[in-house]
Amino acid sequence: MDFKDQIKQLGDKVAKLKDQIATEEATKNAFIMPFIQTLGFDVFNPLEVVPEYICDIGTKKGEKIDYAIFKDNVPAILIECKHWQQKLTLHDNQLLRYFHVSKAKFAILTNGIKFRFYTDLEEPNKMDESPFLEFDIAEIKENQVEELKKFHKSYFDVENIINSATELKFTNSVKGIFANELKNPSDEFLRFFISKVYAGKITSKVLTDFSELVKKSVNHVIS
Repeated sequence: MDFKDQIKQLGDKVAKLKDQIATEEATKNAFIMPFIQTLGFDVFNPLEVVPEYICDIGTKKGEKIDYAIFKDNVPAILIECKHWQQKLTLHDNQLLRYFHVSKAKFAILTNGIKFRFYTDLEEPNKMDESPFLEFDIAEIKENQVEELKKFHKSYFDVENIINSATELKFTNSVKGIFANELKNPSDEFLRFFISKVYAGKITSKVLTDFSELVKKSVNHVIS
């Protein structure tokens, strides 16, 4: 079975079983450990996957992250897990602290269904606030599978992933800005299009009058 089919199979399993998963520990056993296995890492080999990996933070000793995946005897990926019903936005800062004191280049925040992948593109050794890759395992898209495949043990290459992460983060940011402009166009966005088709002075009334026309026109082109 190829990687794409394995991920699809895991996504189907998650969708089917999630309502039976009552605890965070059950989430890890049923969803997250199989996910790590699908990436080609042996969850039962302590040289590859270390559960409850210690990430001491300043004077706080014994702080632990759920899993650390090792590559070439060095922590490469940190994984912080939550129960599948928990919102991941509540736990970003916790993972950021773990990342800062670790040598790992990548971090994953997951509830077994939604996965967020982070690195330090903006400042060395400081985890970015926003993920460069995010998906729902039960609804994962083909292009996301291809990005995820880069984390497979057989293909894992830090420089390659960083290059992809940089591109993904930029394109995702641009898409987000464009989506916001389509929903609530700024004056600058409206002026750009209106100035191409309207010779008069662009007043507040003109902006208001043309707003819906610009939105409709752009949406017709991209739909």
